[in-house]
Amino acid sequence: MKNPELEKTIKELKTATRKTGRPIWAALAEELDRSKRSRVSVNLSTIERHTEEGDVVAVPGKVLASGSITHPVTVAAFDFSDAAKQKILLAKGEAKSLTQLLTEGVDASKVKILK
Repeated sequence: MKNPELEKTIKELKTATRKTGRPIWAALAEELDRSKRSRVSVNLSTIERHTEEGDVVAVPGKVLASGSITHPVTVAAFDFSDAAKQKILLAKGEAKSLTQLLTEGVDASKVKILK
């Protein structure tokens, strides 16, 4: 049985793809629709290496706290470890759900998918 929150997120991402025509939302939905074992986990060290200040990152899975982050970025993910969320906020960044990213109307061309 799947997580109802996960089902809702996948449905909203697919709906956003149909409405906007942007394939990024479908790609995120497809990644989330995998089994829990094959879903991605991304460490903060990876986000640190692949972003610059002000970037917007989408993680179709969970963000973990290994490593550090020294610049403010907006990270949207399905789930965060508590420590990862704290480190992002300490760096003056933002930690959001993928659905929050959708509802805020962030330009899809500015979003980087990390997996």
